[in-house]
Amino acid sequence: MINVVGVRFKQVGKIYYFDPEGLTIEQGTPVIVETTRGVEYGTVELGNREVEESTVVLPLKRVVRIATEADIKQEAQNKVKEKEAFETCLEKIKVHKLEMKLIEAELTFDLSKIIFYFTSEGRVDFRDLVKDLAAVFRMRIELRQIGVRDEAKMLNGIGICGKSLCCATFLSDFQPVSIKMAKEQSLSLNPAKISGICGRLMCCLKYEEETYEHLNKGMPGIGDIIQTPDGEGEVLGINVLRQHVKAAVRTKKQDDPAVACYQVEDIKLIRKRPPEHESHA
Repeated sequence: MINVVGVRFKQVGKIYYFDPEGLTIEQGTPVIVETTRGVEYGTVELGNREVEESTVVLPLKRVVRIATEADIKQEAQNKVKEKEAFETCLEKIKVHKLEMKLIEAELTFDLSKIIFYFTSEGRVDFRDLVKDLAAVFRMRIELRQIGVRDEAKMLNGIGICGKSLCCATFLSDFQPVSIKMAKEQSLSLNPAKISGICGRLMCCLKYEEETYEHLNKGMPGIGDIIQTPDGEGEVLGINVLRQHVKAAVRTKKQDDPAVACYQVEDIKLIRKRPPEHESHA
C-alpha cells in the first residue's frame, strides 16, 4: 500500500495521485505539486488515503507544499495573464491568416510554459505563429489541437435538457457512446435529437445503458411471433421500462386480431421476425 492524495487542476478535470511527502492534507486544500509540465497549482479532491501500488504509476510526483497566500495570489494573477495571452494569440492568428479557432490559453504556475488549445478542420502549420508568440511571452509555447467534445467541455453551454453541459459540470472523462445505445433505449435516431451541442452523440445516452441492456434481454422484437395467454400473436410494440409487450392476437372467438398488452413474463417467443433481406413477398 502507498499513501497518496488526489489532486485536480481544473474544475471538472481528471484527478491525479501525488505523494503527500508526509503531509496530512484535507479535501479542498490548494497545493503546489510537481508534474511533467512543471510546477502546478491544484486542489486536493481526495485527502490522504492508502491505495494499492499496482493502481498507480510509480514513481509518484510529489506535493511540494500546501499553497500559501502568496501562491494563491500568484494563481489569480496567472488567470489574468491567461486572458491577456488569449487576446494576443487571437491577434497573431489573424495576422498569419490561419484556419484555426482558439479555445483557451493556459499558463503553468511557475510561468515556464503557456499552452494554447485550438480546434481546426485540418492540419495547421503554426510554426511562424509559435515563433511570434515566443518572442512576445519569452517562455515555452505549446499549441495543442483538441476535438469538439473537449471544446464543449472547456467553453460550457446549455444542453437540450436546459441544464449546463454534463462534461463541463461533473464528467471528468468522456465515455464511448454509440448509436446502438439510442436504439436500445427506443429513442429517435434523428441526429438533431440525440446529439449534443458539440455535434457528437450525447454523453447521457451512456447513463442508463446498463439498465436498458439488462431489461432488453427478455424482450421480444417488433414483428416477432409470441405465445400469449390469449393465443398466438405478433409483437406491435414494447415498453422496456414497464416490461410491457403490445401484440395483435387472433383468438378462436374473433376473426380479426385484437390488440392487447402483456407482461413479458406472461409471453413466450415462438419465432423471431426474419431479417428484411430474408423476407418473402
